[in-house]
Amino acid sequence: MTTATRPGTRPTPANSSTAPERSLNQRMDALARANQIRIKRAQLKRDLKASRLSIHTLLLEPPEYLETAKVFDMLLAVPKYGRVKVNKILVQCRIAPSKTIGGLSERQRTELISLLHR
Repeated sequence: MTTATRPGTRPTPANSSTAPERSLNQRMDALARANQIRIKRAQLKRDLKASRLSIHTLLLEPPEYLETAKVFDMLLAVPKYGRVKVNKILVQCRIAPSKTIGGLSERQRTELISLLHR
């Protein structure tokens, strides 16, 4: 089944917006990578909770596997930071709760670090 969008344009398949099919090996490789990232993040959160790591250093120089982690989730792993305090900090820094660590602008990153140093 094909549909044309406007007169004079080529018809496109109805399912052209879907992602291309992946082979079983590609899917298994992606799953293995995702699981490794989850394991590393879980360990990092445990280290933050036990104060073995500093959130400041992670925000300044995040490891590659942390680039896609939500700022909100990482801050929740810090001792004495609950949902209310984390939300207040994010609002004050003008950072959306869904923002990833890799997606922070330089202004957001420095403002967040300075607020956490208080």
